[in-house]
Amino acid sequence: MAPEPAGPIGVYGASGYTGKLVLRELVRRGLPHVVAGRSAGRLRAAAAEAGTEAPVRTAAVEDRDALRHALGDCSVVINCAGPFSRWGEAVVRAAIETGAHYLDTTGEQLYMKRIADRWDGAARAAGVAVVCAMGFDYVPGDLVAHLAAQGHEPLRELVVAYSVRGLVPSRGTLRSALEIFKDGGLRYDEGEWRPAGTRPRRAVLTFPDEIGRAPVMPYPSGEVVTVPRHVQTRRVTALIDARGFVAHPALRALLTLTLPAARLALRTPLRSLASLAIDRLGEGPTEEDRRTERFTVVAVAAGEDGSVGRGVVRGGDVYGLTAAIAVHGAALMAAEDFDRSGVLAPATAFEPRPFLDRLAEHGLSYEV
Repeated sequence: MAPEPAGPIGVYGASGYTGKLVLRELVRRGLPHVVAGRSAGRLRAAAAEAGTEAPVRTAAVEDRDALRHALGDCSVVINCAGPFSRWGEAVVRAAIETGAHYLDTTGEQLYMKRIADRWDGAARAAGVAVVCAMGFDYVPGDLVAHLAAQGHEPLRELVVAYSVRGLVPSRGTLRSALEIFKDGGLRYDEGEWRPAGTRPRRAVLTFPDEIGRAPVMPYPSGEVVTVPRHVQTRRVTALIDARGFVAHPALRALLTLTLPAARLALRTPLRSLASLAIDRLGEGPTEEDRRTERFTVVAVAAGEDGSVGRGVVRGGDVYGLTAAIAVHGAALMAAEDFDRSGVLAPATAFEPRPFLDRLAEHGLSYEV
């Protein structure tokens, strides 16, 4: 069990879909917390729904002083307000300025790289840790990649591959996906991060269990940013089972061919139209929807000496798991004996095996 936090855990964006799940998990674990965000009415409703009487504090991301005031007594800030490429950096700055550790639930790869490039020095100077993407994406993949690589470094390549079935995305996830889709992604090759490019690439990969041989697409995952920070590898390749996006093989082929044009279109007013369409959707999946979600993450570490390490993570209910990951990470960071600082990967902020073991109660299993 994590030690008692030295101060409350602030949840910014607590009235959103993921924020509400984070509040419920904090209440379940009995951890002191603060409910923060833009709208007092929505925050109070979210607090009532979660059954918490924690302080409610309003602050817009554009208001630097209000953010500092809202988060000033927090030992850790969990940021759930996306798209993070638009709103996240202001909360990172406020956390560092008030001496609070920071984590968020982003899935946006380029945002993660930007935070590492811009804020590592300031976080170290302040003695605080900043850990992005503390959720289903990309904590299990980052941690199991670290374990798979052990005993095989230096690596020629580390491959991380996702297969996700039954996922109903929230509005926030879809808004973040627009940013990811518009900006493209990164690849890590020969010690450098470079633009991934838009050249269509198709491949197949054999997943474990009943998933089997699957068509895969390049995926701008966070492990491309985090894994090179703790694994000695020449290359990181991230892939995703294409069947999670498009069921028919002909449509999958068409999708890979039209990706470059679609990215260009999202740099026009069509992006606003897509955002309006998202606003008309439901807030997120129902609890029944979440019970049907399943995912598998595979990490394959290919050593320069020809050896191979392999790790597999399995689980479900990706939003519930994200809340559990964020809250457990925050509880560890809030403890007085947590002494790591800088912009960190999950595997450098936390011990991989104990963290994965803790998630067993939320349906996660892994093997290396």
